Amino acid sequence: TCAASVRSAMARHAGPRLPLIVKNLIPTLSSVFDSQRVTTTAFFAELLGSNVVNDLMLLETVMDNMTGRQKDACTLVRMLALRGLGNIACGSPEKVRKHGAKLLASMVNGMDDKDDPHNLVALEAMSGLSKLLDHVEERDIQSMLLHIAIRIRPFFDSEQPELRQSSIVLFGSLTKFSQGDCEVFFEQILNGLVTLLLHLQDPKPEVVKACKFALRMCGPSMGCEGLCEMFLNHLREDRSLHYGEFINNVCKHLMQSYPEMLHRLVVTNLFYFKSSWVDIRAAAAMFIGFLVLHVDEDHSQQVDLDQLISGEWQR
Repeated sequence: TCAASVRSAMARHAGPRLPLIVKNLIPTLSSVFDSQRVTTTAFFAELLGSNVVNDLMLLETVMDNMTGRQKDACTLVRMLALRGLGNIACGSPEKVRKHGAKLLASMVNGMDDKDDPHNLVALEAMSGLSKLLDHVEERDIQSMLLHIAIRIRPFFDSEQPELRQSSIVLFGSLTKFSQGDCEVFFEQILNGLVTLLLHLQDPKPEVVKACKFALRMCGPSMGCEGLCEMFLNHLREDRSLHYGEFINNVCKHLMQSYPEMLHRLVVTNLFYFKSSWVDIRAAAAMFIGFLVLHVDEDHSQQVDLDQLISGEWQR
């Protein structure tokens, strides 16, 4: 907040002096003191949220210095550097297209950060990616699409609600880049479908909202008009959801369009029988019940009901 206030004041009143200020601050990014690197990185990150860096031809200089902080020993510095790179989407959106490949690579590297025990860097990377996606070239994101989708998938079930929300929103945003090659991304949608449907019962309203968004975005790629219409009509942000009725109809459409997926859907739901959230455990049991109810006889042999009831189901 302090850095944002300083950036705002600098942008308004110190415009002509900013190039000299930036020049004098750059050496502190290599300071042996974490506090100096954190303070300067925070200031540069906020500065990138203003078009003044573009007006004064400072964008590339500040951006390159933020990119250079990705290997910093301090987690907070790495997180703030990614925040700055993501802020370019707000301060200079017209420049994102030009630097898209570089910015996307930085975000992907942030998600792969190996020294991030609390996932602060990964969270900032996902947030930054969500900001950038509206402005990048499609060809730049296509080459990274599958890697990003696979990388963020484990965060759907994170104990941290911020990570669940951010990863699910990002996944929904990625689907618009899959339209040209649905087969490539379709598998990722199938991998996440049960999780997204179960987390409609998430204890955190912001995660439920994220799931509604992601499922609406996934609908057109599902190859099932009935499911797509259900997601668009029943998962609007302003509409309350009768979960039992909804999941019953979802299972009906799934078994009509993808009966061969029964085993896979059941096994995925069984995983959530051990969820720490009671509503999600209950939703998983309900999900399986409706799947079995709606599967036709020809495909019902995928499920051994005796094993299922006894809890001895094997993958």
